[in-house]
Amino acid sequence: MKSPYKMIALILLIGYTILLGYWMLWGFGRTVRHEYSYNLVPFSTMVTYFPVRSMSSIINIMGNIAVFVPFGVLLPLLFRLRYLKMLGVFVIGLFLLEMAQLITRRGSFDVDDFILNSLGATIGYGLLRISMKWRAR
Repeated sequence: MKSPYKMIALILLIGYTILLGYWMLWGFGRTVRHEYSYNLVPFSTMVTYFPVRSMSSIINIMGNIAVFVPFGVLLPLLFRLRYLKMLGVFVIGLFLLEMAQLITRRGSFDVDDFILNSLGATIGYGLLRISMKWRAR
């Protein structure tokens, strides 16, 4: 890791991962649920937010996307990963986070989170690629 930019990216990735872990397990008033909560049926949670009826629906959908955009930027910058490898690394980390939520009962294991969060990482990757092409001009 020779570049000071890579060191900054590493610090940002570690710090953001810790912050996100806090948000997902303890932040926003999360408490331990009495039962384990999970959803393994794709789109079944998302359909409850459409048509959009409240600000909480928008916050949930956009938040599940936007919060994960930095991973789509930082992972490829640090490890020179192409899209599919970046997505694979991201999904493994996301699986660990979702399992932590399930095991601690401070959230739910939801396949729809995988979809929305992966969309966020994909948007981040796309923004990185666009900025790299634009910078190369």
